[in-house]
Parts: sequence; C-alpha cells; structure tokens
Amino acid sequence: MMRDKQKRFLICRIDRIGDVVLSTPLPREIKRKYPDSFVAVLVRKYTKDIYLNNPNVDEIIIYNEEKTSKAFFENLKKIRSYKFNYAFMLLPDERLNYILFLSGIKTRIGVGHKLYQFLTFTKYVDRKKYIPLRHEADYCLDMLRKVGIEPGSIEPEIYLSEEEKKIALNFKNSIAHNGEKLIGVNTTSGNSSPNLSIKEYRILLEKLSSIKNFKVIVTDLNPPSEIQNISEVEYPMTNVTLRESIVKFSSLDVLISSSTGPMHICAALKVPTISLFCPLPACSPKLWGPLGNKSLILMPEEEYCQTKCPVDPKKCQYIGSEKLNGEKIFEEVLKFLGEKI
Repeated sequence: MMRDKQKRFLICRIDRIGDVVLSTPLPREIKRKYPDSFVAVLVRKYTKDIYLNNPNVDEIIIYNEEKTSKAFFENLKKIRSYKFNYAFMLLPDERLNYILFLSGIKTRIGVGHKLYQFLTFTKYVDRKKYIPLRHEADYCLDMLRKVGIEPGSIEPEIYLSEEEKKIALNFKNSIAHNGEKLIGVNTTSGNSSPNLSIKEYRILLEKLSSIKNFKVIVTDLNPPSEIQNISEVEYPMTNVTLRESIVKFSSLDVLISSSTGPMHICAALKVPTISLFCPLPACSPKLWGPLGNKSLILMPEEEYCQTKCPVDPKKCQYIGSEKLNGEKIFEEVLKFLGEKI
C-alpha cells in the first residue's frame, strides 16, 4: 500500500505506567479494523518498555519531555516526518496539542474542552464527569469510536519474547526451588492511590513468608527501609529496568498491591492480582480495576469511608479498618490461593 494512502495512527500517552498499560488496547483494535495501517505510540522514555514486542505497534516514538524550544521543535520534526492521518491525545497537554497541530495531522482527538484544543480545531471526547462510570481503558477507546472503530475488547496486553519467557521461568525457579507459589508484594504506590501503611505491609509479609508453600518477594524498586530485613523475603527488583521488572512480574503466581502500575502490568500479563481499593468514584475498581486476569478486589468496610476517610484518598492508609490490615489481607490471600494453615 502506498504511504500517502495508508491510514497512519499516532497514540499519545505521555504519563504514568498504569495509564500507558491501559492504552495498549488501542493499537490492537486499530489493527483489527485496519490490518494494513501504520500504528505508532508516543510515550516517555521510561514507559517505552510497556510496548516492546507488541505486534500491533509499528513504531515507538520517545517524547522529549524537556520544556525548551529545542525539545519542542525536535518533537515536531520527528512527528511530522511520519505523515500521520490521525492522532489521539489521551492526556490533555497543551504543548503536545500544538506539536500535533503543527505536524499537519488532519484528524486530532483530545479529551475534554480545552481552549487550546478549540484554537487548533482539535476534536474531543467528553467523559461527562465519569457518568456513567466506566473503566479508564474503555474511556480511552472512545477516541477510536470517534473515528468509526468499534472496539471488540478493552483488555490491556503486554507481550514477552520467547527469550524473556525463558528468563522469567529461570527467575522463578531460582527463588521457588521446590515449586512453591511465588508471591509478589508491592508496598508503594507513588501516592497515586489509597494504600496500606508500611507497618501493616510488614505484618502481611511476615505472615506470608511463614507459609511453607510460599516464596515471597517485594517488587518495589526502592523498598522502604521498614521492610528490608524480613527473614525469608527477597528483594529482586531493586535497580532493574522497567522491562526487567515486567519479565519478573510475569513469573508471579499472584501480586498483592494497591491500585498502581504494577497491578496493571500484571493484569496485562494475565498474572492474578489481589488489589486494595477505595469505593470513591475517582478511585473505584470500576474505573481503575485490573482487566483480563484472575483478580480479587479488597475494600474497607462501608462505614469506614463514611466515618474515618481522611478526605484525600491518596493519603488514606486504611488506618483502623477491620477489613484492610495485614492480618485480614493475609487470610484473603490464603483463600484466594486455596491454601490452609
């Protein structure tokens, strides 16, 4: 197919890991509708590893995040060279909006009603204050619906090479020598969601590591000092790349975490997850829950949020919750994995 007749799509997602994972259905659904199209993704350097080996992505373009005129024109020149017909800006960003406009992309779609979108004749999708509440991945796919592509699935996906699958198996065998279940616990969230206190995580880790049939790893890149000296717990994710982390995540039998990037990575890899959530709409599992994998959602008792909520859910540590503490989560893990003490 001649390049000037080919449908050429650019998917822009220049924010956090979890958000980028939830953008992965877009290339697949575009290729399903237009198998001969050219699909590129524009991402930050740090998150490019999410799209490596993705058969539905023809090009990964790294966005220069520097707030300089040099970076602006570097991005502009790079994007313009691909002669895209369509661009989807999943996160409102004024600087990127003008880059896409000046790149000569005929059909550009953003989110919401921004003045700079109006000035550049950018089309938009409206989330209507999240009513009705749907999943973030489904909201992202509204951009494809805007150009006549009706998605068949909203599930995210991350692809591993055959060599990476071997590395993951070797990693698992190096820790779970006797076929134990490999349990990952991610204790931090980057303050992006409600999360258990580190004190309760320590209780959880100590209890999990006492089970003979479990091998427990902490998956944080920088584990808090309060949990770094627990017997029988390993810390294999320190100082590794995102791609190396992804490969190791794929070896888990379950990941326990708050609603954060590692949870979405594991869901995209079809790794089971046990996730801590808040019922508030902005933090709801209906909006941010794992997709496509076996999962268990844990939330505090209803009266907890009515009487003890710290107002800012990102500062919530479920302090005083009878359902979300180290002891109770441990019990839920055992039931989820079919284990008995």
